[in-house]
Amino acid sequence: MASNVDHGGIQLAPSDRPAAAEYWGDFYSWLMEQAAHLRAGRWEVLDRENLAEEIESLGREQFNKLESALRVLMIHFLKWDHQPNLRSRSWVLSIEAQRLELDNVLYDNPGLKPRIAEATARAYRRARIEAANETELEKNEFPEECPYTWNDFVARKFTR
Repeated sequence: MASNVDHGGIQLAPSDRPAAAEYWGDFYSWLMEQAAHLRAGRWEVLDRENLAEEIESLGREQFNKLESALRVLMIHFLKWDHQPNLRSRSWVLSIEAQRLELDNVLYDNPGLKPRIAEATARAYRRARIEAANETELEKNEFPEECPYTWNDFVARKFTR
């Protein structure tokens, strides 16, 4: 049974339901209760299985941020390379902004660095489709495999 838990002055009523039921029925309250149990060192009442799943989910979310940053950068690169008549200062600035996003994700999550190749491959599959959609070029006009290296992502020069 859950105990009364103080969340910044808000008292949550005790629950007769097990922690796992709270997980499915009131995720927010479950999270607040699990955080309180962790802080108080009440290890025996933690909903360990669901808590572990949520922690892993947070890790996947960070990987998805890396993949997303790479995908958006690749879309810009593909558009730049395949539509030279549309190149603009705006595109250069968009590439710079997306490079900062990529840098921020890796700065905040250095443990993702060994997974850059995996994220690049996954991101390119979608980038190719999205670039085809945005440019109205055929998907097969873009290389099947990612043509860009890590050095391209972080250092390739773009000027109009």
